[in-house]
Amino acid sequence: MTEESTLPRGVMMIGAHPDDETIMVGGTLAMLSARGVPVYIVCATDGRGGESGGLPGVDSPAKLAAVRALELKNAAAALGAATVMQLGYEDPVIGPGDRLFGFAADADELATRIGDLIRVQGVDVVLTHGSDGEYGHPAHIQVHQAVLCAVKEQQIDVSVYGVAARVPEIEDRLWNISDPAHLALDITPWREAKIAAMECHTSQHELFKRRRKLKTVREALRFTETFHRHWPPVAGESGPEPELRDGFARAVLGAGGRYIDPRK
Repeated sequence: MTEESTLPRGVMMIGAHPDDETIMVGGTLAMLSARGVPVYIVCATDGRGGESGGLPGVDSPAKLAAVRALELKNAAAALGAATVMQLGYEDPVIGPGDRLFGFAADADELATRIGDLIRVQGVDVVLTHGSDGEYGHPAHIQVHQAVLCAVKEQQIDVSVYGVAARVPEIEDRLWNISDPAHLALDITPWREAKIAAMECHTSQHELFKRRRKLKTVREALRFTETFHRHWPPVAGESGPEPELRDGFARAVLGAGGRYIDPRK
C-alpha cells in the first residue's frame, strides 16, 4: 500500500468564524496540504460581529465583514488550502459583558447546505468544532451540531473529528471538556505556516494577544492540536488501529502524532 493510498482523499474544516480554521487546526491543515491532501475551509459566518482591532477605516460591521473575508482567504492560502467558502450568515455582535451568540439560521437548512458541500467536494474527513464549542461559544456548538446532523441524517460516508479535544496533561482554555482526545499532533514542523496564517487575521491580533496577556501574535501559537472522533462512533477495542481506522488518523499518526486512549 502506497503512502498516498493511506491518506484522506480530502479534508474539510467547517468553522463558525474567520480565524477558527487557523487557531484550532492551522498546523494540521498545513501538514495535510504539504502531503498532497486537498484541504477545504468552510466558514459559516461573515465575522462582522467580532473585533476590528482598531484597523483604520473599519468603522461598520459591513466593512469588518469585508476585511475578515479577505483575511480568511489569505490565511487559507498560507495553509495551502484548495478552496475557502463562506456560507454568509451574519455574525451577531458581541453583547454586554462579552456575551456571545449563535447566528440566525434555520437548523435544517444549515445542515442541508453543509451536507451538500461535503458531497460536492468529495471529502472523506470533516473537522469541526467540539461538542462544548471550545470555550462555550454558541455559534461553535451550532456548527458542531449541524455537521453531525448533516452527516447522520443524510448518511454521508465521512469521518467527523471535533477539534480542541481535551488532553489531561495539558491545560488550555480551548479544550472541549466533554471530548477526550483520540489524537494529538505536535505541529512544530508546520508552525511557520500556522504563524503566517495567524498574521493574516490582522483584525484579530489584539484579541489573540489579550486573551493570554501576550506581546506578539507569534507567542499566541498553540503547538499541540487535538482531535476527538465523533462519527462514526469509536469502537471499544484497544490501540490506534482497531479504534481509528480512517485516513485522517493514519495521516496524523504518520506525521508524528500520537494516539490517546480516552479511557485512561
